[in-house]
Amino acid sequence: MKKLLLGLLVPLFIVACKQSETTTKEPIGLYETELFKAVQLSGVFEDSKTFVDLVPKKDIATLEEEYLNTKDNQGFRLDIFVLKNFEDKSLEGLQFKLDTTKNMYEHISNMWDILKRSPDSVIANSSRIALPYNYIVPGGRFQEIYYWDSYFTLEGLMVDGEEEVAQGMVDNFAFLIDSLGFIPNGTRDYYKTRSQPPYFSLMVDAIARDNEALLLEYLPQMTKEYNYWMDGAKVGDSLNPTKRVVNLGDGHTLNRYWDAGNTPRPESYKEDYLLAEHLESDSLKQQLYKNLRSAAASGWDFSSRWFGEAGGLASTETISILPVDLNCLLYFMEKTIAKGHGLKGDEASQQRYLALAETRKALIQAYFWNVTEGFYFDYNVEDNSMTPQLTLAGVTPLFFEIATPEQAAKVKDVIMNTFLKEGGLVTTLEHSGQQWDAPNGWAPLQWLAVNGLLNYGYVDEAKEIMTRWLTLNEKVYANTGKMMEKYNVEDLSLLSGGGEYPTQDGFGWTNGVALGFKKILEDLNRPN
Repeated sequence: MKKLLLGLLVPLFIVACKQSETTTKEPIGLYETELFKAVQLSGVFEDSKTFVDLVPKKDIATLEEEYLNTKDNQGFRLDIFVLKNFEDKSLEGLQFKLDTTKNMYEHISNMWDILKRSPDSVIANSSRIALPYNYIVPGGRFQEIYYWDSYFTLEGLMVDGEEEVAQGMVDNFAFLIDSLGFIPNGTRDYYKTRSQPPYFSLMVDAIARDNEALLLEYLPQMTKEYNYWMDGAKVGDSLNPTKRVVNLGDGHTLNRYWDAGNTPRPESYKEDYLLAEHLESDSLKQQLYKNLRSAAASGWDFSSRWFGEAGGLASTETISILPVDLNCLLYFMEKTIAKGHGLKGDEASQQRYLALAETRKALIQAYFWNVTEGFYFDYNVEDNSMTPQLTLAGVTPLFFEIATPEQAAKVKDVIMNTFLKEGGLVTTLEHSGQQWDAPNGWAPLQWLAVNGLLNYGYVDEAKEIMTRWLTLNEKVYANTGKMMEKYNVEDLSLLSGGGEYPTQDGFGWTNGVALGFKKILEDLNRPN
């Protein structure tokens, strides 16, 4: 009965969203105004994201006209103008009292209610994309749902018996695919130009572990998302990158991260604008903006992983790089869609997607495996060579069981001898000042590495990583009462740093991975 009611309500919710869009000015218009540029470049708010999350009290065209007519008046103050004409309608922030009698895992279980959001109402002129089901936000400045964060959060929800909200998360992503054609980076209109690492099929797989028939329920959305990622694929004789697809010129295709925009990101407008200011032409600026946006689509924003030969953030060349992790995710998507068709009894479609998966698996081995280094690397199509950077993205083929046992043994050695630090696995070996570089470690990458090692029987190594990571989590929690977005795994006396904003607390995927690791360790240590 509940499913039937939701099936009736969601179409009405979509209609309400569409009516809101057609009866008001498009919120995106704000980002093209002189008012927007003035606010973001003047530093009215320390964090560029603050302004784009406020809700205008009037039509954008009216506000722009008022601003242009008054900005040169004596005594005009931009901050007062903004406070008068915009309001904060963000969802309730993180407000909780630390209970020192509870351990870290009990704290995480209590945090679900703090991070949980009810179905959204549609607010005119808001940048928020309204969702029809309950969901979990990451925490801190991130008060909307984020795509790839949600898979790791969901794994923790499942461990903690929070199946209903886990199902709601999946249903929200299905709603986004149905209404937008894809899952955006996050549920804000300024994220509509890009997606993020495609973990939807893994989320579906997670909630379907005890009920395989659920794969059939979400098969249409998984297929639609796959078509979004493969839009532009064609067989050709020459290199032809199109949107998220790179036609390799040998009759095959692989994928890249790509954003449709070529302007500064609205939520990081000042940072992007100033970074590109030194460039001589508009075309060079637009190219840098697209590469920065595409790095944001990767979830690794930002990292030396995306830097060109010149080095530094301004050399970012994301759209030239075929990422190993993205292509492994698409391999899993193809396998899962094939499985869904098999359950449906559609053998022809099942075989077609299995063939696509096997072709991609062979391409992953051909393009990303470095025999000399014994590790998986990204591939730069402009240079026609592997990138030189060792990054923890190279563990993904183990997570999806693409590597051979011999390859897995070599990857294991690199993980344990090179990436493993006192507090867990470091993201890269470079200390660039960017947050997806050393000395930082991130929960999702620990999860991929640990489960990848377990897939090949490396139990002791997986235990070592989990123990170091959870010990660091517990230490920081004991000192601060918080779960962090990322951690300094090299110097345990320091918190993490780097990036465009301070380290956030909350924190969805850290909570999910901690609970997941706790359960894995308990299962591994349980007597047979």
